[in-house]
Amino acid sequence: MKKGTVLNSEISSIISRLGHTDTLVVCDAGLPVPNGTSRIDMALTQGIPSFMQVVEVVTQEMQVEAAILAQEIKQHNPRLHAALLDYLALLEQRQGNTIEISYVSHQQFKQQTADSQAVIRSGECSPYANIILCAGVTF
Repeated sequence: MKKGTVLNSEISSIISRLGHTDTLVVCDAGLPVPNGTSRIDMALTQGIPSFMQVVEVVTQEMQVEAAILAQEIKQHNPRLHAALLDYLALLEQRQGNTIEISYVSHQQFKQQTADSQAVIRSGECSPYANIILCAGVTF
């Protein structure tokens, strides 16, 4: 049995195949997933699992060097935005690197998901609870 933290075989497989600068999206229950992009649906019901739960588990195995958020999260979901920034600061400490955080419009965000290796859908039902994680290297 796998000894790592991610038990979901699809997520584990995607993370193991990520190369430097490849991207992986964690999203809320409403983000459209572009045709041709792999969807890993974790949503069970509203709020389960939460966006932050999925982000935390994924980043326990994924080395992150950058994160992209929709600009709209600042105004429309400030509590989640603050929690996400706090978590990314802790992740920086744990990984020993700086994580570059950038913002794009929600429309641009949706377009960029088409280039990701996969989109992991959480059960989150709050606005703009989406992040594009950019893979880093561990050396």
